[in-house]
Amino acid sequence: MQSLAWYRRRLSAMSVPEVLWRMRSRLTQAADRCVAVRRRRLPALEDIAGGNGESVRFDGRLAGHVTGAESEASSRVAGWREELIDRAERLCRNRVSLFECIDCDLGSEVNWNFEYEVGQQTPMRPASSIDYRDHAEAGDAKIAWEPSRHQHLAVLGRAYRLTGDDRYAAKVVEQILSWIEQCPFGVGMQWRSPLELAVRVINWSWALALIDGASCLSSGVRRTIIPAAYRHLWEIARKYSRFSSANNHRIGEAAGVYIGSRFFRSIGEASTWAQEAKAILCEEMERQVLPDGGHAERATGYHLFCLEFLLYAGLVGRRTGDDFPPAYWARLERMFEFVAALAEGGESLPMFNDADDGHVLRLCARSRRVAGLLAIGAVLFERGDFKALADDCGEPVFWMLGAPGLGAFDRLDADAAPATIFSRAFPETGVYVLQSGGRGGDDRISVTLDCGILGFGAIAAHGHADALSLTLRAFGVDVLVDPGTYDYFTDPRWRDYFRSTRAHNTVVVDDVDQSESLGPFLWGRRANTRCLRWEPATCGGTVAAEHDGYERLVCPVRHRRTVSLNAERREITVVDELRGVGVHRAMQCWHFGERCDVRRAADRGHLIVECPKGIVRVELDDSLEVGISRGEEEPIAGWVSRAYHQRMPAWTVVGRRDWGEELKLTTRFVVGECRSTA
Repeated sequence: MQSLAWYRRRLSAMSVPEVLWRMRSRLTQAADRCVAVRRRRLPALEDIAGGNGESVRFDGRLAGHVTGAESEASSRVAGWREELIDRAERLCRNRVSLFECIDCDLGSEVNWNFEYEVGQQTPMRPASSIDYRDHAEAGDAKIAWEPSRHQHLAVLGRAYRLTGDDRYAAKVVEQILSWIEQCPFGVGMQWRSPLELAVRVINWSWALALIDGASCLSSGVRRTIIPAAYRHLWEIARKYSRFSSANNHRIGEAAGVYIGSRFFRSIGEASTWAQEAKAILCEEMERQVLPDGGHAERATGYHLFCLEFLLYAGLVGRRTGDDFPPAYWARLERMFEFVAALAEGGESLPMFNDADDGHVLRLCARSRRVAGLLAIGAVLFERGDFKALADDCGEPVFWMLGAPGLGAFDRLDADAAPATIFSRAFPETGVYVLQSGGRGGDDRISVTLDCGILGFGAIAAHGHADALSLTLRAFGVDVLVDPGTYDYFTDPRWRDYFRSTRAHNTVVVDDVDQSESLGPFLWGRRANTRCLRWEPATCGGTVAAEHDGYERLVCPVRHRRTVSLNAERREITVVDELRGVGVHRAMQCWHFGERCDVRRAADRGHLIVECPKGIVRVELDDSLEVGISRGEEEPIAGWVSRAYHQRMPAWTVVGRRDWGEELKLTTRFVVGECRSTA
């Protein structure tokens, strides 16, 4: 249970209408805890499906365009068929990947109300009474929820569609029915979050569409699944996230209702729910997706998560004769452009702000998620520049757009994209990218500077205290990184560290974060950042910005940072200027990728960073006292987290010094020539 202080802080972030809405929600939850009320709210199948319930049907158009191995794309399908079947065979043995647990054995019969990491049963009482943030009570909610998202069912469905092997279809039906049996409506963790219901109903829809026609999908099975789907859609539709909670959850919830309602079209209210959800998606596209294409939470992981929801809902609408308006598709294309710009610099996207590995559908190997999305975007918007970044990742195109879509992907001219990458600005999101080098070449240099606000809305739930943080990719690999997120619920120490200012490539003043954390998903006073100068060059350029986060100190301080990329000299110069009153302690932090090795050079304050494909020389300001750490836990320092509950030791360099009134620190990164990897 959260402390009284947390509730007081959370209440202070709410408007009066939000307080009233939450009070009404609590009354609804109290009624839900009454078993008699819950039972009254479960209509008979005949009332759900209309008539006598005999006309129970699904809309197979979600996947009806994919005709299997006999399609004209069969030669391309062979390229990923073996891997897909191998995954499906493991899934038939109830072996899945849960974050850091690869090939986790869920047992001969899956227990859907079990937290597999700590090995404990989750509470089986009215869902609204469970504090999912309390690790002692529910374990890590992400671990408890992940198997019940049922994203692996779409993998089984894809394997069935390619092979016609009834075992895969039977496994889909078996797991949905066992989940329905073990998870009665309104009871337990699996009914605790409307977003979880939304992801699950989307995956039910796609998996069932993929196995449409299988003998195991009998009338009796359909008559069992339809009421469960109804309860999912009804529960989400009456509990849409609103006010300060209306972030990526609201988009996901609406996408779940829209896709589920279009698929489970036998449900009487389906048409009404679908149109309400569609209206929400159109509204949130305008509210949460900024004009420059970035998502308002300024979190790379949640940008991709929302992109998936908005993309799949739009495709379902188009496929079922209910297309979304042109403005929706135009803003969606800008979301793809934002991803493409960040993808130009290297093998992975910078990990801005929170990420919890949230996916919607598994359409290819997890490591190819960005390439797969860009491949779909390339076909939808006829963008050769997207294809140039998609690494020939045609599998998601096949599953979403069929063989004709895959043919269109192959016909796109990726060579029409510019031969070099160039600097880009996303002013509404607050991301500025300085770049040079050949597209896809090892001579690439890409620098990002975070000049955006902390996060989205009143609580900025998924923000990090990272104003003016820098990332650097050279030779196509990560050199300076945003270390990631790692954990939400298990250990507050790790949650606090990865959100802190010292966990980012910026400057800490007086050992205080730039913004004030009031809880693991709640921020109080926060840094305001503004761009002062943006001067892109043909290759490289300069960006300058400042933030006021340290003006809340007793002796206020303002931090200004200027970053320049000289492409000809392959040099990045960072100038940090601190101005204030009184005496302060400055700590300049640099976090290197886990594949980099850092050692001190003979020159004072200089470092040699050995990267997989080359060397970067770092010249720190000679006034700093420099320390190097790697993989330390007391205090926490020197870690990179690429995925939820996964962390790897990496080098962190920290320069410290005391100062008064004014301080100027100059740092240079000189990128050497790429080594041959032959």
